[in-house]
Amino acid sequence: MSDSLYLATNENATGKRMIALGVMELAMRRYERVVFFRPVVRVSAEEDQSIRLMRSRYPMAATAQQMAGVTRAEARRMLAEDRYDELIQQIQGRFKTLQQDADFAVVEGTSFQGLVPEIEFELNADIAVNLGCAVMPIYSAYNKTIEDCIQSIRIGNDSLTDRGGQIIATVVNQIQPEDDDTFREAYSDTPLKATSPLYLLPEEPLLRQPTVREIQTGLGAEVYNGDESTFDREVTRLKVAAMMLPDFLERLYPSSLVITPGDRSDILIGCALARLDAEGPSPACVVLTGNLLPPPSVERLIKQTSGLPVLMTLVDTFTAAKQASMVRAEIGEHSPRKIESAIGLFEKYIDTEDLAARLQAPMAHRVTPMLFEYSLIQRAREKRVRIVLPEGSEPRILQAVDVLRRRDVADITLLGDPAHIRAAASKLGVTLPAKTGAGSAVEIIDPRNSPLRESFAEEYHELRKNKGITLDVARDRMLEVSYFGTMMVLRGLAGGMVSGAIHTTANTIRPAFEFIRTRDGVSCVSSVFLMCLKHGVLVYGDCAVIPNPTAEQLAEIASSSAETAAQFGIEPRVAMLSYSTGESGTGEDVQRVREATAMLRAKRPDLPVEGPVQYDAAVDPMVAATKLPDSEVAGRATVFVFPDLNTGNNTYKAVQRSAGAVAIGPVLQGLRKPVNDLSRGCTVADIVNTVAITAIQAQAT
Repeated sequence: MSDSLYLATNENATGKRMIALGVMELAMRRYERVVFFRPVVRVSAEEDQSIRLMRSRYPMAATAQQMAGVTRAEARRMLAEDRYDELIQQIQGRFKTLQQDADFAVVEGTSFQGLVPEIEFELNADIAVNLGCAVMPIYSAYNKTIEDCIQSIRIGNDSLTDRGGQIIATVVNQIQPEDDDTFREAYSDTPLKATSPLYLLPEEPLLRQPTVREIQTGLGAEVYNGDESTFDREVTRLKVAAMMLPDFLERLYPSSLVITPGDRSDILIGCALARLDAEGPSPACVVLTGNLLPPPSVERLIKQTSGLPVLMTLVDTFTAAKQASMVRAEIGEHSPRKIESAIGLFEKYIDTEDLAARLQAPMAHRVTPMLFEYSLIQRAREKRVRIVLPEGSEPRILQAVDVLRRRDVADITLLGDPAHIRAAASKLGVTLPAKTGAGSAVEIIDPRNSPLRESFAEEYHELRKNKGITLDVARDRMLEVSYFGTMMVLRGLAGGMVSGAIHTTANTIRPAFEFIRTRDGVSCVSSVFLMCLKHGVLVYGDCAVIPNPTAEQLAEIASSSAETAAQFGIEPRVAMLSYSTGESGTGEDVQRVREATAMLRAKRPDLPVEGPVQYDAAVDPMVAATKLPDSEVAGRATVFVFPDLNTGNNTYKAVQRSAGAVAIGPVLQGLRKPVNDLSRGCTVADIVNTVAITAIQAQAT
């Protein structure tokens, strides 16, 4: 069993950090304690982009200093003084100290920037061997022929094995998709095939595009306009604006960096207006050069009417363009789209189960939060489902759609005015492709002029006419995005619906109650929150729908919650919560829980259940040993059924805020087809998880 993996490369810009990110995702799902290490950092550990990224994304106790060996200057000096062995020993000592308290270590090798390129690959091989790491070499096919790339792999892998390296797999990154089969055939005709499996990853242009923030840093520019969120947008190309405005606009490209003298107010205003145009290309940023600023009247107009990021620099236009062209794109802590794209590529093109087996990584015996979220994405991918999102122009929804596309989770339908949706997406730098390709398809429907509206209204009228709904009222209802989206689900035009980022819970779920209705054998719709805590995932119900459930409803909630838990890989052990444990307490509320427990046991004799039980006895083995020593649930419950909405809602929020838990939900249960509600304070990650959950629910209907 290998307890560490070294990622080595033979040149700069091979996408090594992207692979490191994917390996960290894999390791975090398999091991309890994972560390990350860089043998050589450029200036300092605190400034190293890879260390900063990993520490911001993953829970690791180690400091930045503990995650680094030596600086580049220290390594160069020791190599110049012929202290090669001493350099490796120093790196080895730092690594072994870090590794002492870890189950697995991911080591990202040197970056071929300013060290000693003639011996750098061999140095990485010697470091890997002396750290005791298995090695996964990473090569780039960018601007190379297949023959040249195969030769590079042959030389590199031979060098690694000659120095005692154990190659666990070979990665070739940045390959053109049309070359995939030819490359595999050429590789299979060499002895390389017998030494290690080959993983091929396609070129992803986004990963080569610098963000506005990186441009700002590279130019040393000051911010003239734009908020913090706009600086994480990628720049697709540079445009020097020297023409008159009409000719320039004809040549404007989406997400371009426009560089122009600061006195060209016409260009600045034109770019601001282009950013508001949903049909045309929107610039990512404007750089004003020559230390020239527009007049106050233009400044006021730009700052009040547009979120266009604008930078200003002292240098002239030619120098600014040259400097900007040299800015290197990074996958960093402030590049969420690149992070999601990198992980999506890794998981799609690298057989993670095969790689885990080669590392002899242990199977996960418990559902950790990271493993749970990963399993949601993987299961949602298994069978293609379309999810409708009624809040189409909400920024968080659009950012989530961007993630869902890059992770290839589901097809998406957005409801709303297409012009407003595309304008909002353009401001965020989000692409909404209509066809599948680089990601999932995104469809936009405007209920106001959709040909579906009339037939939806007729069907709604037919379903609800006994409730006094006329055809005119039904037509008006279908203008409401929640009703229109729910009708798409009823008709099978979407597998499920997710809403609530800007709508109330009542607005989201009322249509589902009216005409989706409950499954056969289910008497009530309820909800659960999936609580991702540090050491596992628990199910809390009902925390969002039924205020004061009866004993019959509590039993139904418990049964549905157990089914939901099992659906998402959580072994259901049900605790029927109360302020009293066992037979010790009396009172109406305790009796109601006691009756619900008896009903549940009669209905579901297969289900481990305990109640009434206090929360501490349900979750803490030591307390359980005292209060309920013979219980198969107490101390190890996974499904917690609260006696009423007041208790459940307050408890989940208390745990979420105090324990730093990720609360996914509410997940509605009991409906014939899935409709799920979001909290109005939801994050982008909450939306992504809820869409994945809804897709999984839809697969089962």
